Amino acid sequence: MALTFYWYPKCGTCRNAKKWLDAHHLSYEEVHIVEQPPSREQLQELYQKSGLELKRFFNTSGLKYRELGIKDKINTASEDELLDLLASDGMLVKRPILTDGERVTVGFKEEEFEKTWL
Repeated sequence: MALTFYWYPKCGTCRNAKKWLDAHHLSYEEVHIVEQPPSREQLQELYQKSGLELKRFFNTSGLKYRELGIKDKINTASEDELLDLLASDGMLVKRPILTDGERVTVGFKEEEFEKTWL
């Protein structure tokens, strides 16, 4: 199972997720979400496979999210508009994202990681 781990090294939650992956001896490819953000197409695929609402993919605690006033737009914007927004800046994307091409987790909750990746 080849895992792709989209992360931001300065993010504490991402570092915790990485420690968890390493502690459980799971191999993964690291992708710096700001330097190599997922494309719009990749985001759409991750969203569709995740079974989550698209708004769960936004980093709602991020500075960019607040600067752009996305909170006011998120409930009225179309799926296409939201995907375009997400693809415009890796800092808007909630992290970490972990995928094996079929399953997707967004953020890090130890219980969810155990259920999905072990």
